[in-house]
Amino acid sequence: VYIVGHTPPGIDDRESGAAVLSERHNTKYLQLIRLYSDIIRGQFFGHWHTDTFRVVYSDTGVPVSWIMMAPSISPSTPGGPNNPGLRLYKFETTTGQVLDYTQYYLNLPDANSIGTANWLPEYSLLEYYELQEITAIALHDLADRFTQFNDYAFVRYYAANTVSLPREVEQIWGCGGPLNGACALHHYCTVTRLNPESYRECYSSYAYALASTGPSTPRLYFALHLLVLLVCAQLLRNR
Repeated sequence: VYIVGHTPPGIDDRESGAAVLSERHNTKYLQLIRLYSDIIRGQFFGHWHTDTFRVVYSDTGVPVSWIMMAPSISPSTPGGPNNPGLRLYKFETTTGQVLDYTQYYLNLPDANSIGTANWLPEYSLLEYYELQEITAIALHDLADRFTQFNDYAFVRYYAANTVSLPREVEQIWGCGGPLNGACALHHYCTVTRLNPESYRECYSSYAYALASTGPSTPRLYFALHLLVLLVCAQLLRNR
């Protein structure tokens, strides 16, 4: 079974805490996914116009399903601009298992400059993120890598999230750079927490979220760094 829709469950990765579905409908949808996760081969949504993914967990915290969200041909999003993007999935015809995808993009500043639209491959999922397969567990592990200082997974993810938007443009609209701690925290929580309450808990207590994946000195340092950034952001917001 493939589920294809426009508006996804969960939190917008470009607008902190913003959800589109009502909390009641969001909860019901996730319950159905958990119930039928054994026959669901993939979920595909749009709406937010960004390149991202989500992981659905069982009631006991086991990754059981995944959601892919492809960017749009439209370069505009509420949270800032993207380059236009198109995606081609590769799948096994007998089982329906999604094997990989190739993401294509249009460098819009270049196209405007030369007056020609030149669509190019941006990346393939497995090679880009060094994955062996597309499963809920593999994508859970990928999201976990966002929290590790010695891994460039989030740098790559954030470049893909804006469809390789030139840095000078992204810095005006986006996180101010892929290593911005509050930005990494927000994206990690949107990928792994698909209801508003759990997202808020993740965002406000990141040290606990990291501890649940196993303690290490770099992660604890990263968590403290993120918490300091969050406190500063809250103080500025209250001024």
